[in-house]
Amino acid sequence: MDETKSTEPSEFSSPLLPIGAQGYGGNHGNDYEEKRQKETWSVPPILILTTLVAVSGSYVFGSAVGYSSPAQTGIMDDLNVGVAEYSLFGSILTIGAMIGAIISGRIADYAGRRTVGWWLYVGRLFVGCGMGLLSYVVPIYIAEITPKNLRGGFTTVHQLMICCGVSLTYLVGAFLNWRILALLGIIPCIVQLLGLFFIPESPRWLAKFGHWERSESVLQRLRGKNADVSQEATEIRDFTEALQRETESIIGLFQLQYLKSLTVGVGLMILQQFGGVNGIAFYASSIFISAGFSGSIGMIAMVAVQIPMTALGVLLMDKSGRRPLLLISASGTCLGCFLAALSFTLQDLHKWKEGSPILALAGVLVYTGSFSLGMGGIPWVIMSEIFPINVKGSAGSLVTLVSWLCSWIVSYAFNFLMSWSSAGTFFIFSSICGFTILFVAKLVPETKGRTLEEVQASLNPYSTKT
Repeated sequence: MDETKSTEPSEFSSPLLPIGAQGYGGNHGNDYEEKRQKETWSVPPILILTTLVAVSGSYVFGSAVGYSSPAQTGIMDDLNVGVAEYSLFGSILTIGAMIGAIISGRIADYAGRRTVGWWLYVGRLFVGCGMGLLSYVVPIYIAEITPKNLRGGFTTVHQLMICCGVSLTYLVGAFLNWRILALLGIIPCIVQLLGLFFIPESPRWLAKFGHWERSESVLQRLRGKNADVSQEATEIRDFTEALQRETESIIGLFQLQYLKSLTVGVGLMILQQFGGVNGIAFYASSIFISAGFSGSIGMIAMVAVQIPMTALGVLLMDKSGRRPLLLISASGTCLGCFLAALSFTLQDLHKWKEGSPILALAGVLVYTGSFSLGMGGIPWVIMSEIFPINVKGSAGSLVTLVSWLCSWIVSYAFNFLMSWSSAGTFFIFSSICGFTILFVAKLVPETKGRTLEEVQASLNPYSTKT
């Protein structure tokens, strides 16, 4: 925070930010300093509860993504389906997600961020639709309720729970029948359904519809009863009122003033998916088997890497920033895909037969760990931060739709690409991951430590001008 612009009220408006990080502390009495330190480090229980309820759906998201890999052998054997039929089964989840993505922004705008969670109960019958809704609503909701110094870490818990869902489904799926594995997804659905009765609506969504007093009341509840939220509430109100002069529509989204936000949001989602993540996640078992390695051992190794690396990303998000983590993550996924491609190349050339399976395992694990560190969660964090409230519904729907469309393309084509050339498939993924490094370095802004209104005003400089 710029000290020349800081005032004492702004200090109070960031109740979870340590005073030293704001440049204060040298001119206050010891008693006052101790009191403020206690206030700044207290995280209201309602904020933690609200986040956990929201990310319960993220766990279902992850378990659905991870289901295809451990269930593949059982389903293909029991139901006598071929590669084409199973590819359709694996990818049809993303078709449902695209349908959910199309309507997610509008539903979230008119029904509220919290209400959309009710769709998850019905969405369990149509898991893809539920995933499409939640993939947009969860990060948006968490970003709108958390203070700027915790926003990145809290929003990335969405990806951590997806990772837990994928990883535990891999692990449990190695020992359970595919039918029982499918039924386990009901448990977090019930947790979220019950939890929705106890969590508040987003204060920024309330402000958008003119519920100013309720917005400030919810903000106070989320920041703690002793926190001074007057400046944050005023900033939200002023920014929202300025944006209400503009009409929200999908056509209006393509104005010049939103070009950078749209390029960053859509670009990150395309590169995230075309880097091969869902192909690897859906068919990890068959990748290991193709490389001459045990599918079960390989998936257990993936579990051992995914969760710690995602948790590390959550811890580093608001310390190192978004851009450094994205650059490291993209570099690691590029290296991981290259190692896997090299393994398959050696296998095709019948060279180093003893070591090529280990090289393939190493490549997939490097890719998985690197992706979990940054590329898995940060694009969703940034998507939740860069779009102003007046276009957030349309923009969120578009970005989420693009993500799921790319996911469908990769998950459907992956088995066919592997049949064409396993080495070629991973060389393609490695090249795309390499391009991601350049994209992040040139275009993606740093959003750490800035309010949503500050981020959006800097990216959309004309949107708040009269």
